[in-house]
Amino acid sequence: MDFESYKCLSFARRGRILTIALNRPERLNAVDGVMHEELSRVFFDAARDEGSDIIVLTGAGRAFCSGGDFGWLQEMIDHPSEYHKAGTDARRIIMSILECDKPIIAKVNGAAVGLGATLSLFCDVIFAREGGSFGDPHVSVGFVTGDGGAAIWPQLIGYARAKEYLMTGDMIPATEAARMGLINHVVPANELDARVDEFVDRLHSGAQQAIRWTKASVNIGLKQLASSILDASLGYELLTNYTDDHREAVDAFINKRKPVFGGAS
Repeated sequence: MDFESYKCLSFARRGRILTIALNRPERLNAVDGVMHEELSRVFFDAARDEGSDIIVLTGAGRAFCSGGDFGWLQEMIDHPSEYHKAGTDARRIIMSILECDKPIIAKVNGAAVGLGATLSLFCDVIFAREGGSFGDPHVSVGFVTGDGGAAIWPQLIGYARAKEYLMTGDMIPATEAARMGLINHVVPANELDARVDEFVDRLHSGAQQAIRWTKASVNIGLKQLASSILDASLGYELLTNYTDDHREAVDAFINKRKPVFGGAS
């Protein structure tokens, strides 16, 4: 892999384990346009990386990912053509995770919000630290849950629960997320690295082709589902980029006030 071509992602190797870290810790790893574009290609690159068999996805600093950077959201309001490109990249992000035959393990070291939650939930096995949380508050900023949440949440916790959390944007503590089956494991913060290393080493000691092709087999249906849902949900999200409610939500956040939504029009 050409690690030097990435500015907002960092990389580390431990033997044949490749760790990819979202690396904007000063912004709680909020996704801006540069990181979003890099995410649209990193899993394709990692799939072809001859030096690794297993991928760990995590965040630098005290958060996994706080969602979309509001400066970037404002930029897409001001220049809608930027969203058109982001929509194409968003589809590539999800499909590249699903098409990568190497196991991808999420090490969620804090809050996983919006696209951050989506990234973690599309991974194959998800470990989170106690005190972490998961949520997809797209609606809180007047956005449709377009970047994959509408596809993955119902598969993990059922439609009724998924709609409740996606329509409210409520955050879920990691312990509750594990209890309801949204994620696999929640562990004490000081044990997170060791537990992930232990699991990854166990996978790596197994039959690699059998493990990869098992993942590929399980993902067949999920790829079909995600592909069809993304085509619609990203289109709906694009439409909400033009709404007064979205403009109001972004302006309210930037100016540190509560948004006042106007309702359906």
